[in-house]
Amino acid sequence: MTTIAPGSTIGILGGGQLGRMIAIAAAQLGYRTHIFAPEESGPAADVSPRWTRGEYDDPHALAAFADGVDVVTYEFENIAPSAVETLAGHGLVRPGAQALRVAQDRLAEKRFVCDLGGLTAPFAPVDSLDDLEAAIATIGSRAILKTNRMGYDGKGQARLNEPGDAVGAWNAIGRQSAILEGFVTFAEEFSVILVRGVDGEVRFWDSSANVHVDGILDTSIAPAGPLIEGQVPAARALARQIADALDYVGVLTCEFFASADGPVFNEMAPRVHNSGHGTIEGAVTSQFENHVRAICGLPLGDTALAARRVEMRNLIGDAAHDWAAILSDPANHLHLYGKDEARPGRKMGHVTRLTL
Repeated sequence: MTTIAPGSTIGILGGGQLGRMIAIAAAQLGYRTHIFAPEESGPAADVSPRWTRGEYDDPHALAAFADGVDVVTYEFENIAPSAVETLAGHGLVRPGAQALRVAQDRLAEKRFVCDLGGLTAPFAPVDSLDDLEAAIATIGSRAILKTNRMGYDGKGQARLNEPGDAVGAWNAIGRQSAILEGFVTFAEEFSVILVRGVDGEVRFWDSSANVHVDGILDTSIAPAGPLIEGQVPAARALARQIADALDYVGVLTCEFFASADGPVFNEMAPRVHNSGHGTIEGAVTSQFENHVRAICGLPLGDTALAARRVEMRNLIGDAAHDWAAILSDPANHLHLYGKDEARPGRKMGHVTRLTL
């Protein structure tokens, strides 16, 4: 087992808010960080001493970056697996490329989970309007059409309610390779967030009940309540299977619907996750610290709740301007990401409220 000692440099692909919070956790453990991203700057630039601007498909830039760090991780999954393979040829990359291959392709992801025995929404591949109409005939017209790749926070999706919606939905996603998913009747949504070490040890944080508004996470609350908690053991068992099958190292998130048939797998994210931001103050060890611990081969920290109730609320767009009112409540913990412009639908920060 390779241990990356404090004082070493962690390379992070992507310089957004997740990279920022990984870098903060890394600094607390004595690590330096180096960001690689195609942008000139970003939220992580405020807290990371080095930033290399480069494209993810530039093997020479990636190789030079890899040679200057001791381990590489990534803050989001929309990176070509070939980039991770290039980096792996020069050193450690955690998690590995296989996690990206599965998570980037919704169809591959659903098939992967089904092969492990997981329950998913009914689905069918769609590569043409004819495929879509055939899938509707099989699955039903109440469904969601999603691009196979590059969709998040509700992007790359179109909702169907009747067969006549097919043409509009197909055009709305840009006539791309897609997957049609049948509607799932569910009561609540929740996340299973785990960390897996290089030795295969797995620890779980308490699952949160997640509420989305306009396809974007609004709040995450733990404990999640009796309905979700009754389905957590089965969901955790599947999430552990996924992590083990991928020989995963780091934090992995699986999202589920709590249904009458049990937990229905929705999607996975091979990274730290928005619904886990409350762990910064709300858990003994945050998802960001444990991600750093895992990728560096350190012992994993305790994931237990540090309060009776933890509520994380995203600050979307102009909501970040309410910082003064937020800070007037001493139970609130405010995190602003340093973004210059507040736009509708843009995550500007989050606030976590603890009930001790």
